[in-house]
Amino acid sequence: MRDSPLLRILLASGARCGAGGGSFNERVVVRMMTVEFLRALAGDIAAGKPVELSSDDFPCFAAEALEGRAHVTPAALAEISAGLMPADACVFERAAKAINEGDLAWIGFKYVYDASAACENVDNEVTKKYGDVGSACGDSFVFFCNDAKEIVCGREYSPRDIFPMKDATRGPAMHTEQFDGLTWLAVPLFDKVRVWLLGASDASAEVAALAHHVGFDVVAVDYDPAYISEERFPNARRVLLGGGNFDELSNIAANPADYACVLTRGHMFDPEACVWSIRNNLHYTGMMGCKGKNDTVHDLVLSKGGTEEGWERIKRPIGLKFGAKTPAELAIAIVAELVDERYKQNYSEAARAKHDSNLGR
Repeated sequence: MRDSPLLRILLASGARCGAGGGSFNERVVVRMMTVEFLRALAGDIAAGKPVELSSDDFPCFAAEALEGRAHVTPAALAEISAGLMPADACVFERAAKAINEGDLAWIGFKYVYDASAACENVDNEVTKKYGDVGSACGDSFVFFCNDAKEIVCGREYSPRDIFPMKDATRGPAMHTEQFDGLTWLAVPLFDKVRVWLLGASDASAEVAALAHHVGFDVVAVDYDPAYISEERFPNARRVLLGGGNFDELSNIAANPADYACVLTRGHMFDPEACVWSIRNNLHYTGMMGCKGKNDTVHDLVLSKGGTEEGWERIKRPIGLKFGAKTPAELAIAIVAELVDERYKQNYSEAARAKHDSNLGR
């Protein structure tokens, strides 16, 4: 990024990044486990050394992530850390390999809060039949699972454990509370998709909340501090542009894998936002607006350096079609489209067809 004295990058915590050195991405990158970290952790565990896992590295145990979870608190991670044994090293070794290979994979945790109940679970009339054995043991443990449903675990587990172990890859609380006495958590071994919200409109604030909730890395951009406030965007990183316009947006470099939603207030700076998205060759860009406005923006985009090919890649109007009108309704339509785009980006057509077939679609 070419630094500007007027450009102030605000983190969600309210901290500011000063001018000088580095790119925007380097400054605000979300912490993620590295291959080196996982290999070192595996080595210590294999050697029988005590380790203390942190919610900074395993954010599924952070207080925010556990809000509303009835049977697990951040202290559970300390319990699991204390119970790690050399046999568990294989989990972290496999996780390091997955990151190296760019695999869609997770480190998961079985957390037992009532050993007796966990071991005594039985089938019910609705779900699959898992036999007469409950959870294989009354102990908590760590495991690896990828999207191909490969499980690596240094402990004994039962058929009843396998289903939630695989299902942990679908995110928190899908079927993690199905059986008594235990619950399941997981942390992904791949980056979140970053979504740039270009403009701090009311619709943008609604999109930020919902996009964060479904696992996107949200960055909101505007020039007016009254709109790009922490109160309106509590779970997004915020970029405050100087100059009372979007001119400084051109100083920020994005990753081609990123998404962008053009949601400037009153559509005033939609052309600048679209040109920025085109120049950064983003994977997905969507813009709000009607046909007449879009024709005007099209001409302005071309006059400001955008290309016809780039313009055609912009989804217009943004969001899935189902009659959304209010900012909150529009956010549902927009984030649903983002989720669908992420799904198509991560999974092959054959995998999506199999998933639809399994759901009876």
